[in-house]
Amino acid sequence: MLSKDKLALQGILESIVKIALYTKSVSTVEDLRNNELVFDACLINLVNIGEMVNRLSDEFIEEHSAIEWHKIKALRNIIAHDYFGIDYDEIWSVINLHLPLLKQFIDKLNL
Repeated sequence: MLSKDKLALQGILESIVKIALYTKSVSTVEDLRNNELVFDACLINLVNIGEMVNRLSDEFIEEHSAIEWHKIKALRNIIAHDYFGIDYDEIWSVINLHLPLLKQFIDKLNL
């Protein structure tokens, strides 16, 4: 694995851990909707994850094509450019379903 890929994956992992910490006391999408501070903190870390994905080498992305890297980048673009069009339910799904799977994937790489 290239060192730039390792650094990007470590950055992704850091953001996933931060989101998990921030949402520890958030148990429903309504809780997330009602807590702007937590919501904003999660969004900035989702943007960071998208930025780190942009830094992964094409070879790494091709080798691990089971991960939908393009969707991660697309979410970053939506958050950065259409902030007021963000769907709380979609963000809740990303936080609770997709990020744990991405974390498992990265953990298996033994960085």
